[in-house]
This record gives sequence, structure tokens and C-alpha cells, in this order.
Amino acid sequence: MNSITGCYPLESIHPTSTWTASKCRNSRVLMVTQFSPSPVLSCIESYPQKECTSHISLADSDKKLSSSSTSKVLQDVHISARLVEDFAELARENTEKDLETCGVLGAFLEEETLYATTLIIPKQESTSNSCQAVNEEEVFAIQSERSLFPVGWIHTHPSQGCFMSSVDLHTHYSYQVMVPEAFAIVLAPTDKSRFPYGMSFRTYGIFRLSDPDGMSVMRDCHEKGFHPHKEPADGSQLYERCSNVYKNANLRLEIFDLR
Repeated sequence: MNSITGCYPLESIHPTSTWTASKCRNSRVLMVTQFSPSPVLSCIESYPQKECTSHISLADSDKKLSSSSTSKVLQDVHISARLVEDFAELARENTEKDLETCGVLGAFLEEETLYATTLIIPKQESTSNSCQAVNEEEVFAIQSERSLFPVGWIHTHPSQGCFMSSVDLHTHYSYQVMVPEAFAIVLAPTDKSRFPYGMSFRTYGIFRLSDPDGMSVMRDCHEKGFHPHKEPADGSQLYERCSNVYKNANLRLEIFDLR
């Protein structure tokens, strides 16, 4: 971060600082050493003071999924306007190797709105269609220290489309059963099927389990690995596009890369 005051020499920072130096030009980089021997990179991004929020448009999510009329009323959630872009850059090396990357999102609650200000990328074991966090106590420690709600998670499908697999649905159930507003961001960085004519947009979706139908199916399913799920009895969908998540260009983003 040679353009920012109070930064550390690049050679003393986690290897992902190469990306940080080129992408987080309005950021402050701190070294945090509570998790020895692996240092933690904290990248705090600042945005203009002018308030700027926007709802996630249909172009950003799967148009085939409609919001469920049975879902409960949820509090609004704000995410950084740069969250998906920054995570894609941090995951780029894995994506090029056809490996998934996952991260956890923490939020604080203020005036009935959840603000997802922290992205934690845990140590992880990945394949082309799975990602398993390890040393999860490091993630819990950061969330506890900052009194953050585990509001959701983000992961890549490096060589597949943008959807929630059966494993993803089980993973997300563990979030949504704790925090009803919890959401899952699925990023398919190499999928251009929805963007013809050479357009460079990345495909991503922001999803949640339908409630009560999808939640009930997942609660009663005890299978492991990839497997089919029965549809809810009333014909509704297992998961849906989030309608309560907003991009906020004024929201800071703190990134802890524990890998």
C-alpha cells in the first residue's frame, strides 16, 4: 500500500499483498499476529462519504429463481460494493487451478439493518467442486472479538455455473438456522454463458433457502456428499434469490486472509 500512510513494507506482508497493492488503493493494511505462526492480512477499504446504496439487480443473480412468497420478513443487509470483485481477485490463483475458494462474512446490526463489513478467508482444503475450512476457531475468534453476526458466506465455482449444489445447501442451512438473514454468494468467474458477445461480467448470485419449505427439507435430510433433494410438497423451490441484500458504496470492507 505504498500510496497510503501508515502501511507496512510489502516484503513484510502476507503474499496476497501483491493483489492488495494493486487493488486496494484507498485502503490501510495492518498486520495482526494473534494467530501464530500464520499472519493475518487486514485490508480496510474506505469509500466516499456520500451515501450510495443500490439493490442487487436481476442481472447480478439468477433470473430463473424468484423470491418465495412464503419467506418471512427479513431485515435489510448491506454489503460492500466491492465485495464480489475483491473476493474474485483473492480467489484468482485458485480459480486458475480449478480449485474452489470460500470465505465467511461477518456483520454488525444497527437500527434494524445488518452491515456485512468483514470478510474472513480461512485456511482451507479445496477441490474443483468443494471447499472445506480448517482451523475454524480462528474465524470464530475474529467474529467474537468484533461482536459480528455470521451473516453468510461466499465461494467460487471455478469451472461450473452459478447455482447452489446439494452440499452448498447443507452448508448454508447451518448459517440460516442461526441468522434468518444469512445469505450465500456463489461466484462463477469463468462462466460467461449468460453474457454473450464477449461481455466481461462475472456471473454471481446471492441466495438463501426458502423458509419454511427449503429449511424444512434441509432439516430433515441427513445424507452426506452430493445427492438429490426432494422438492417441497407445495412445489416451491428449495432456495431463492435474496431480495433484502443491497450494495453499499459507502461501506468499508475489512478482509482477513488466514491462508
